[in-house]
Amino acid sequence: MTPAIPAAAAAISLDQLPDDEWATVLDVRRAEEPDERDLVLRLTEIGFVPGEAVRIVARGLPGREPIAVRLGHTTFALRRHEASFIRVTLGAARHG
Repeated sequence: MTPAIPAAAAAISLDQLPDDEWATVLDVRRAEEPDERDLVLRLTEIGFVPGEAVRIVARGLPGREPIAVRLGHTTFALRRHEASFIRVTLGAARHG
């Protein structure tokens, strides 16, 4: 029997999530720089909280930015830098 992989070991940042694949938000990374605190607060306030289902529905060209992210019944446009603060694990228990 294969041992379970801890969620933290399977975590990736949202900007690394493959397109059209569901994931579950684990958390939003803490800001190390003072100017990033507002960003972390904004991401949390708009719904990037643990347990939420999320997926990337499109990426802009060139540079694959912005990233169109589906969260619940809403689609948000995030820069890769912003998406890098959101840690997810592949798969989602509930979405739709």
